[in-house]
Amino acid sequence: MLTRLLTRAGALDRRFFAAAHRVDNPVLDRVLPPLTSSADHGGLWLGVAAALALTGRRRAAVRGLVSLGAASAVANGPLKLVTRRSRPGLDAVPLLRQLKLQPRTSSFPSGHSASAAAFAVGVALEEPVLTVPMGALAAGVAWGRVHTGVHYPGDVAAGLALGTASALVVKRVWPRRPDHPAAGRVAAEAPALPDGAGLVLVANEGGGSAERIDAVEKVLGELLPRAEVVRASDDVEQALRSAAGRARVLGVMGGDGTVNCAAGIALEHGLPLAVVPGGTLNHFAGELGLTSVEQVAEAVRDGSAVRVSVGSGAPDGDGLWFLNTFALGVYPDLVREREKHEDRLGKWPAMALATARVLRKAKAVEVSVDGDERTLWTLFAGNGHYHPSGFAPSWRERMDDGCVDVRLVDATHPWSRTRMAVALMTGRLGRSRVYEERVVGRLSVASRQGRLRIARDGEVSEGPDELHLQAAREPLVVYRP
Repeated sequence: MLTRLLTRAGALDRRFFAAAHRVDNPVLDRVLPPLTSSADHGGLWLGVAAALALTGRRRAAVRGLVSLGAASAVANGPLKLVTRRSRPGLDAVPLLRQLKLQPRTSSFPSGHSASAAAFAVGVALEEPVLTVPMGALAAGVAWGRVHTGVHYPGDVAAGLALGTASALVVKRVWPRRPDHPAAGRVAAEAPALPDGAGLVLVANEGGGSAERIDAVEKVLGELLPRAEVVRASDDVEQALRSAAGRARVLGVMGGDGTVNCAAGIALEHGLPLAVVPGGTLNHFAGELGLTSVEQVAEAVRDGSAVRVSVGSGAPDGDGLWFLNTFALGVYPDLVREREKHEDRLGKWPAMALATARVLRKAKAVEVSVDGDERTLWTLFAGNGHYHPSGFAPSWRERMDDGCVDVRLVDATHPWSRTRMAVALMTGRLGRSRVYEERVVGRLSVASRQGRLRIARDGEVSEGPDELHLQAAREPLVVYRP
């Protein structure tokens, strides 16, 4: 019966294909062949992602590319190998429509359609305002595969379904954070600097392009003319310490690792912090609702700020700071492996490669957690209560709750490594037997195998053999409108 159904479906697919090529449309003949060809190897989508990033929509660009990568891996890998469907014949396709280079892989499913749908849906999930233009572009690429005669309509329909499903799976693994910023207590002690006098901002040249720093410096020159901007390329920490010695307000432009360093120095000097987003994802700035230097300048002029909790790994809550996340075990190894390849491959492809390599040869860590001896693949700690539940921590409702969100992956269960890998890929780690989570005020972690490699806000370093994860003794004052 299944064979009969597939035979009928194939016959219907071929009739639709023939009908499509009996329609004469000179406009589509001119537009669709070059449009669908531009998506070869993801070229079109890489260009759109670059444009999105340059216009301040980096998260949408990253989500689109991650979704595309997931869809492409499935469509152009196992599915094509399993189905091995022959490409349509070109006898009914006008020469004007035919591609110069004909694909030779299996026809089912359409990889171009899968990538187009995955990227478009991924972007639309972050930026709903782009749903129509992204949908139209993806539809053009997808139908172009039929119009140029390289796919049957069924191939394209299957690709679109696969791409949409891939974007939704990525959303489950990496949930979209709310549009509104996280809450924090209003800080009355932040000084108002109407002309910027007293603000010293250190811009990390290694974390942002010279053009972006030039643009920030120009805006500050207009809105806060007496503010000082320091460009740092080598020893960013020393530049921040020097700036803190003469500043009323310490400013920083860079990624989360740079902001982490600035936050610790601001706490040490009792200074408020002004954060200009300058990294790739800007988790901390994003949760504060800071997306532009204009917002930061407005807050500094008005003295508008909030107090936020800062995580600490030190026994007295005075050191080993983390603004977002802390981790030990597999995650620091993932970061190190990713850094070896990201200049050549880009951050997200490098992370996929790192995951495959590290999980294959990963070693569990032997630690004592609040006195209980544990063998773990990883221990994640969030500064504050993260959402959603399950191992996809993405956002906080508040940034001043003073707690630690702890998530563990146990290594003692049978097939725990395989379970972790499968659960991570399907977004179901939160329901796995190898996974635990809890929200606590303080957590003690002691190594049973020497010093620990730790990651704080994505920066990997050697840590002590004993940690006390908790909120820092004093909150951090951060400017925001």
